[in-house]
Amino acid sequence: MKITDAKVILTCPGRNFVTVKITTEDGLYGIGDATLNGREKSVVSYLEDYVLPALIGRDAQRIEDIWQFVYRGPYWRRGPVGMTALAGVDVALWDIKAKAANMPLYQLLGGRSRDRIMTYTHANGEDLEATLAAVEKARKQGYQAIRVQCGIPGIDKIYGVPKGGKAYEPADADLPSEESWSTHKYLNFIPRVFEEIRREFGPDLHLLHDVHHRLTPIEAARLGKELEPYHLFWLEDAVPAENQDVFKLIRQHTTTPLAVGEIFNSIHDCRELIQNQLIDYIRTSVVHAGGITQMRRIADFASLWGVRTGSHGATDLSPVCMGAALHFDYWVPNFGVQEHMPHSELMESVFTRAYQFEDGFFTPGEVPGHGVDIDEAEAAKYPYKRASLPVNRLEDGTLWHW
Repeated sequence: MKITDAKVILTCPGRNFVTVKITTEDGLYGIGDATLNGREKSVVSYLEDYVLPALIGRDAQRIEDIWQFVYRGPYWRRGPVGMTALAGVDVALWDIKAKAANMPLYQLLGGRSRDRIMTYTHANGEDLEATLAAVEKARKQGYQAIRVQCGIPGIDKIYGVPKGGKAYEPADADLPSEESWSTHKYLNFIPRVFEEIRREFGPDLHLLHDVHHRLTPIEAARLGKELEPYHLFWLEDAVPAENQDVFKLIRQHTTTPLAVGEIFNSIHDCRELIQNQLIDYIRTSVVHAGGITQMRRIADFASLWGVRTGSHGATDLSPVCMGAALHFDYWVPNFGVQEHMPHSELMESVFTRAYQFEDGFFTPGEVPGHGVDIDEAEAAKYPYKRASLPVNRLEDGTLWHW
């Protein structure tokens, strides 16, 4: 089953998506997501100039061999650009293999481990009152797990909290905007938010919170300890994770479950965190961690240490990634939860999907492959538009704060 064509489709139906399409000599094709939010064209260049030309003539059935070729072939391996490009290729090849076998992807992985996939949504509010209303709305939609983000008094803009009821889109400007941040105002207010949510909604909801890498280790330890009475499902990305050892300090001071990994690119980014049991959930995504092939390795390794999955699923990942992630979630034994930010109608006009959502849970669908396709004619109507993520400074103007 030789590869005869491989190309990139770049489209912007409300936000930028990079899609890899691989076609074989017998007419089968597969697609994979290769979107790197805010750096999309870096991946496009990597694919078009270096990766895709080298795939022509290769056997599409040899997924592992191609994965190793793309990963180990360059002297400069890993990193977000290379691993996102590899993920796009890998998922497209798994899509082809499952279509050739005439079965949904999860069956090819080993069959399902559950009947449905629990997801968590985002409840964002400019203030405490709006946040409580957002939690209530999510609860009525059937979600059992809800990530809570709230505006902080005295801070004008908070990453992850849109203003004026607008849809959340982190890449908010052509060039990076600069926002002001105050750690002490944040730390003083957030425990109160969860106190009010538990008072209003009781103990049964799974509550999650994302710190977005803003704290030092001891600050993260303090926050985790102060949130213990509210029994969070997890505290996410409390600190930057370049130095995996810093999680030891956090772990020493709090029993609040810890999650990290949406910006990780390989198993080496989380190896020490997992084997030292410094985290409870690994949040690597199909699109940024080398595709299904490496996600399986990470999950199998994590299962040895009681660490569960919690894959990233924001709208900076296309429906293609969501489809692949749901097949992975259906199979993976040590599943925890799947993030869900609904794509807009405009985004979904470009992609068709087999996965289904109902009352806070997903099923991936039963069509052969991962069940997501792209309408190339529709995609062509929405050309690429550069969009950048914001940058935070402390109130005194300092850019570096950990």
